[in-house]
Amino acid sequence: MGAVEVNGYTIEPGANLRGANLRGANLSNANLSNANLRGAWLSNANLTRAYLPEADLYGADLYGADLYGADLTRANLRGADLTRANLRGANLTGANLSGADLDGAN
Repeated sequence: MGAVEVNGYTIEPGANLRGANLRGANLSNANLSNANLRGAWLSNANLTRAYLPEADLYGADLYGADLYGADLTRANLRGADLTRANLRGANLTGANLSGADLDGAN
């Protein structure tokens, strides 16, 4: 998936999506490697098989997000809300999950 526009935001590697409202967005297979998603609103977003290595998701709202098979290698998920998120098959190698809320996540 190359650069695309979703909710007025350009989705591409290294994108600055700090505080972006991407609630419920379809970002399956999106390449957001090294993207700045600090404080982004991604609740109930479809991030299946999304490519997010080294993405900065500090404090992001991922409540109920579908991250099935997503690559989150070395991603910063510190303080992120992953309540009820689907993390099955996700690669979390080296990811920072300090202070993340994983209540009800699988």
